[in-house]
Amino acid sequence: MSLPLSVIFAAGSSGRWRIDRIEEVIGETLGGADRLAVVEGASMIGEAWTLRGVTSNTRYAARDEVEALRARQEGLNRSQATCAALIPIRKSAAWWALAQDERRAIFEEQSHHTAIGLDYLPGVARRLHHSRELAEPFDFLTWFEYAPEHARDFERLVDRLRRTPEWAYVEREVDLRLSRDGL
Repeated sequence: MSLPLSVIFAAGSSGRWRIDRIEEVIGETLGGADRLAVVEGASMIGEAWTLRGVTSNTRYAARDEVEALRARQEGLNRSQATCAALIPIRKSAAWWALAQDERRAIFEEQSHHTAIGLDYLPGVARRLHHSRELAEPFDFLTWFEYAPEHARDFERLVDRLRRTPEWAYVEREVDLRLSRDGL
């Protein structure tokens, strides 16, 4: 396992990623901005807004699921992956009141979260950032990168996840779509 990595998502007038759209899915959205900087291991404040998260150990996944993800997941920053999405999510107090095994049952046995994600690898790469313990406005910040030819797959992935029992516990979700010129 790699060490936790602190990541800042800073929105404003500069950054590698162009913000193509920001949509509220559930609850309040984020303010508009033109660009997004994704900064690893350093501090930065965005002109419009800043979200912080940290990578962590894989939660809710069994050993065979973790191994399957590692075997199929490709890294971020691939030159062909010129499309991205940042999806911040906050879950309800009812979710956090559940015991770990109850959350696992909803996450995987009922919603098949990991299995759905595996269907879209390696075309859609992702990295999860935990924010709840940082007193941020969201519990999770999920960062996705994909090539334009995988854009429809990404839409299917998000649609499938939003139709699962797990999403009944989401009380705030924002969907940001981004793009960049090739490296």
